[in-house]
Amino acid sequence: MSHYFSILVLNICIKANAQSCGECIQVAESCGWCSDEVSFLSSGESKSARCDDLQSLKDRQCPEDKIENPRGAIVIDKDTPVTNRKKDSKEKLKPEEITQIQPQKLTLTLRSGEPQTFSLKFKRAEDYPIDLYYLMDLSFSMKDDLENVKNLGTDLMAEMEKITTDFRIGFGSFVEKTVMPYISTTPARLINPCTGNQNCTSPFSYKNVLKLTDKGDEFNRLVSQQQISGNLDSPEGGFDAIMQVAVCEEQIGWRNVTRLLVFSTDAGFHFAGDGKLGGIVLPNDGKCHLENNMYTMSHYYDYPSIAHLVQKLSDHNIQTIFAVTDDFQPVYKELQNLIPKSAVGTLSSNSSNVIKLIIDAYNSLSSEVILENSRLPEGLSITYKSICKNGVEGTGENGRKCSNISIGDEVSFQISVESQKCPSHGKSEVIKIKPLGFTEEVEVVLKFICDCECSAEGELNSQRCHEGNGTFECGACKCNAGRIGRLCECSKDEVRTEDLDANCRKDNGTDICSNNGDCVCGTCECKKRENPKEVYSGTYCECDNFNCDRSNNKLCGGHGVCECRKCICDANYTGSACDCSLDHSTCLAKNGQICNGRGTCECGICKCTDAKFQGPTCELCPTCPGVCAEHKDCVQCRAFDAGEKKETCERDCSYFQLITVKDSSKLPQPTDQIFPLTHCKERDANDCWFYFTYAIRNSTKEVYVVEKLECPPGPDIIPIVAGVVAGIVLIGLALLLIWKLLMIIHDRREFAKFEKEKMNAKWDTGENPIYKSAVTTVVNPKYEGK
Repeated sequence: MSHYFSILVLNICIKANAQSCGECIQVAESCGWCSDEVSFLSSGESKSARCDDLQSLKDRQCPEDKIENPRGAIVIDKDTPVTNRKKDSKEKLKPEEITQIQPQKLTLTLRSGEPQTFSLKFKRAEDYPIDLYYLMDLSFSMKDDLENVKNLGTDLMAEMEKITTDFRIGFGSFVEKTVMPYISTTPARLINPCTGNQNCTSPFSYKNVLKLTDKGDEFNRLVSQQQISGNLDSPEGGFDAIMQVAVCEEQIGWRNVTRLLVFSTDAGFHFAGDGKLGGIVLPNDGKCHLENNMYTMSHYYDYPSIAHLVQKLSDHNIQTIFAVTDDFQPVYKELQNLIPKSAVGTLSSNSSNVIKLIIDAYNSLSSEVILENSRLPEGLSITYKSICKNGVEGTGENGRKCSNISIGDEVSFQISVESQKCPSHGKSEVIKIKPLGFTEEVEVVLKFICDCECSAEGELNSQRCHEGNGTFECGACKCNAGRIGRLCECSKDEVRTEDLDANCRKDNGTDICSNNGDCVCGTCECKKRENPKEVYSGTYCECDNFNCDRSNNKLCGGHGVCECRKCICDANYTGSACDCSLDHSTCLAKNGQICNGRGTCECGICKCTDAKFQGPTCELCPTCPGVCAEHKDCVQCRAFDAGEKKETCERDCSYFQLITVKDSSKLPQPTDQIFPLTHCKERDANDCWFYFTYAIRNSTKEVYVVEKLECPPGPDIIPIVAGVVAGIVLIGLALLLIWKLLMIIHDRREFAKFEKEKMNAKWDTGENPIYKSAVTTVVNPKYEGK
């Protein structure tokens, strides 16, 4: 199988038909180039044969110092350790002096197909500065919310001091584009867009009220001066405001620290395309247009798209917290799924819970680190593996992130970068890797190995390349444009001349390169098949490695390799399809004999010669008795002159050698023998047992038998008779006792019955119950007693 694997790798390297060392090393990391110009190539062999897998080059006697096999490398250019300090530390560092990611710069030297892996460490710094910008919807429905936000500055400052000593806060507001149909453009409504006696300020798109500051009371003062405005439709122009907050870094005052944007509203949002309702068709340009802290181009540019916002928020490392009312939670939850490093909190109807919402959202955002990289050059791939808290590992998309990170926790990432080809426009590229929402990043400089070191010593227009038609480098000619051949001896215009084609016909036949290749400069170059494992070869492409005999639908039965349409079988296999095993272990029966001595082993399979026997080792005989039962009668007649074959014993039972022993302990034991042995215990007609063994030693059948029968002793009559008599007497006594007991019970019941009847008698024992008086008394009914 190792030889078969070697052919597979060879196919990868040879398939590219590399004409130079540079082309060869870009095929795969397993490919090398032999630059030996003296003895490596045989006569008529193509120079592309110099490109092969490393082991094959060594097997083909290429000197090790002549094998070109450049490897990639990793160099760490900047490796400042991550910052370790406590919040209560007296040492105060500037934001640019705090390091949370290590290393900061690397240089990777890449060879095609060979990944380079490096480790990146991230540690969430304690007391890291925070900039928070509060962007609020000032449409009329947010009137009660504005009241609760007026003291937000000092209250939030007090809460954030528990997290960082360096906190700044800013404030901005938004309403809507100042064109119809978003607002009413009548003169009166432009001054006061609210109805009734409400006093509202003129509508506006976005206003930067307070640049980021560390003065909470200044925040309170300016916010207290703000007034509610109004618009006509329900969705607001918040996306315009978010875009300006993100891109106007100088006007907002963003520092290179943790940047939080709190977006507070009780309505939905307009996005790209909605501007057409107001006649605005120009896409948002993603640039800053603040004049006197007011967005001045809302009437000119459409709302930004969600993708545009995602890009700008990511470019400027801004983490967004959507503080919205319960009615619009589903909408902003969907928006959160599209914007990395964003959170959604439920805002109470009057914004009274805004501080708790901000703290909870910040803790949620800061407890997760997600790596992202800049756009990759064509042909480059990058994979991540995370090693998070408590050693939890993640791969794939989960390899980019770690969750539940507390302040001071350290996590790491294994990052692999692999190139599949050299860039067309140069030999170096730069990509950047950074954690989302953080300003720090890792700069990765990529250098590509596009040629071999020996090519630097190449001889331009060398005379060794047929009159200077190529550069001699790395032991071979690298032909100039329009030239081909091992020594660049042919022009591409000459590749189909009749004289050259004659060299590509085997045995002066009519087929050029056996119809399996093209004749190039008098040499056959074999066709490549769709399956890279299938290869044409040979001087005339007359050979291949896929047209050999098959067995079980496998080429060469899976036990060999196909070379030039013939199977080269592995050891212990033979046959045209390597389907005949020479290993007889599969034919061994349990008794150690080949096919149980009742068949022949052919290609690892038993062919039973005795028709009664079957099975993989000719051991199954459905119609045969067991070994013991088969030889019982013969052993009985020869050892004890008894049994069914007593009369024909000499004729039928002389096929084995009989050996008698005194007792069963003298019988041969299986552990003492190197041949199969069967122990038997049989019973004769008199219920006597006899013991024997049956074995075949060197084709001689041997029977060892115990000379004495083991008969059961006769019955002891006296105990039996005594037992029977005693049993009868005991049973009789038991029956008498039972009868006596039943009679006593019956008598007692009769006497109780008599006593009961006696007690129930109603007549006096002194009077005759059948006596009747002779006197009859008659009463006159009319007698009144006078």
